[in-house]
Amino acid sequence: MDYRIDEIDQLILFHLGVDARNTSAPTIAEEVDVTPATVRNRIRQLEEHGIIRGYHADIDYEAAGGKFTTQFTCTAPVSERSKIAADALTTHGVVEVRELLAGQENLIVTAVGEDTDDINRIAHQLSTLGVTIEREDIVQNESVRPYQSFAPENGTTRSAVTGFQSVVGGAEVVEFTASEDAEITGYTLDEADRTGLLPEGVLVISIERGDQRITPDGDTTIEPGDVVVLFSPDTFPTQLIEAFDTEHHDPEEIG
Repeated sequence: MDYRIDEIDQLILFHLGVDARNTSAPTIAEEVDVTPATVRNRIRQLEEHGIIRGYHADIDYEAAGGKFTTQFTCTAPVSERSKIAADALTTHGVVEVRELLAGQENLIVTAVGEDTDDINRIAHQLSTLGVTIEREDIVQNESVRPYQSFAPENGTTRSAVTGFQSVVGGAEVVEFTASEDAEITGYTLDEADRTGLLPEGVLVISIERGDQRITPDGDTTIEPGDVVVLFSPDTFPTQLIEAFDTEHHDPEEIG
């Protein structure tokens, strides 16, 4: 089954894209409004499903001994492209291979060489694999940035809704995060039901708390940082958003 990423995952990916080495789970948790354990659990799931494929150092090879970084733009037979890409990656000096969905110039190979003779050696080895080298370019500089669509919106308050899915028949499954000052935080589900925080017909399907997936009952308390999944038989009511967004009310006030 495919893993469906939600807003929490997107924000985690954005912060890791900014600086994975120096970004800790507690730091991301503060930005995302969930617990550090939830962030660590989400990162593990993203890794297991192949969405996070690795963490790589950004190396300046010229500064590391005056080495040349060269990009080879190549054409490989489409039927053999993946095999050639795998073989190219085993060539000494090759540090990255990209396959493109194109008939021509469908393989981009990045290699690091000691000098021009070493680059020529790499070019020759690539040619023996069955590719046609269309261009060789010296890489002067490379800049990267995280995907902006995953970024938090500047100047706006992040919605408590972090996931949404329509279900056949007009029903909806909605995912909320419970902030520390949300009105529903601190209430049991029975208390939330009695006070109208949970509208009639709305069911709490599950609660993600750190690395736990809780099957809730009436005595389950909503805690800060919980990721709560609810089912609504119709379009989810506005009061649900208010329950997860508004100021916290003291559960002891329940009569």
